[in-house]
Amino acid sequence: MAVNKSYEEINEKIRRGEAVVVTAEEVIDVVAEKGYEQAAREIDVVTTGTFGPMCSSGAFINFGHSNPRIKMKKVWLNGVEAYTGIAAVDAYVGAGQLPENDPENKVFPGRFTYGGGHLIHDLVAGKEIKLEAIGYGTDCYPNKKVDAIITLSDVNDAFLFNPRNAYQNYNCAINLGERVIYTYMGILKPKMGNASYSSAGQLSPLLNDPYYRTIGIGTRIFLGGGVGYVAWHGTQHHPNVPRGENGVPLGGAGTLALIGDLKGMDPNWLVGLSFIGYGATMAVGIGVPIPILDEEMLRFTAVKDEDIYCPIVDYDEGYPYCKPMDLGRVNYRDLKSGKVIINGKTVVTTPQSSYPRARQIAQILKNWIQKGQFQLTQPVASIPSAEADIVFKSIPHKKPGNEDSVVEKRR
Repeated sequence: MAVNKSYEEINEKIRRGEAVVVTAEEVIDVVAEKGYEQAAREIDVVTTGTFGPMCSSGAFINFGHSNPRIKMKKVWLNGVEAYTGIAAVDAYVGAGQLPENDPENKVFPGRFTYGGGHLIHDLVAGKEIKLEAIGYGTDCYPNKKVDAIITLSDVNDAFLFNPRNAYQNYNCAINLGERVIYTYMGILKPKMGNASYSSAGQLSPLLNDPYYRTIGIGTRIFLGGGVGYVAWHGTQHHPNVPRGENGVPLGGAGTLALIGDLKGMDPNWLVGLSFIGYGATMAVGIGVPIPILDEEMLRFTAVKDEDIYCPIVDYDEGYPYCKPMDLGRVNYRDLKSGKVIINGKTVVTTPQSSYPRARQIAQILKNWIQKGQFQLTQPVASIPSAEADIVFKSIPHKKPGNEDSVVEKRR
């Protein structure tokens, strides 16, 4: 008889403390011992996790009004500018935003020691933040300047809203050039001196639900140490890519837009990062529970690192200038081993995401569910699947007047 479970059946077992929950790492051994069908009957939820740099992250903040009231035209938090074109005292600060003056850059150009990601971490850690704001003055908002010290508890609302997180697979970055280059994938040494990657592989959420059967709008998740939700598909969501026989994309594909209450999060799972020569970002902890509705979902969650392949991409000439290069693919088992072979050369690998911390997230989420503290939500709508009519676009190469575009000049 085929395995067929509902969200409500699984949640009822969670409420009774009877749900069988394993991580996406543990399920592999269960399947090896019991087979897919029996494992699908016994397991109710598989938890996933990922922790790594996610530049497309940020927070909406409502500061409350000053006295007299102000309509903020520009606002800075610890010198990091936030976007204020929303309402009088609302702003959005992005993880990748840089301060106008970083004193460290005068000594170490390109060091970028502080940015939006660090600011968000400091807010969640309860640190005091310097708020500076200017306005242009109106009859209802006469104040033109605010200079104050605030903490996260002082603001009305703070929502983490991340337009693009939890990439479903990504590149293995190398440098075929003659000089060191500085990228969002870290420092890449010349002549293929290292290979950088950024994914939790077999623990990564969307690699355990490759066709987005259970992850959709409204899915409750672990986000930044607290509870969050999938708000929409993420920017650059591109499910129409080549896939392996197991359904796993062979390159970057789906993404998620996520939202959660910043006041309920933990600074251990929202960490500001500085990438030399590139800028600031933030490492975000995400964990998604996968309900085992049937045997197919169990098979998806039992995916192994050796069966997940990502493309090898040159970041010297290929990636920056959109030059297609077929350099082959490599699997995550080999990437995690510390060395891979590319074009006959043994190359050291440098992870940008943390597998040990992804494992911790999956375990924390597992514990929450086992204790009845976290129940599953059925999506209210699906995110676009591989059957969706989505075209991945770039900026059009339209010429201003008769001049060639910069891209065309480089070719």
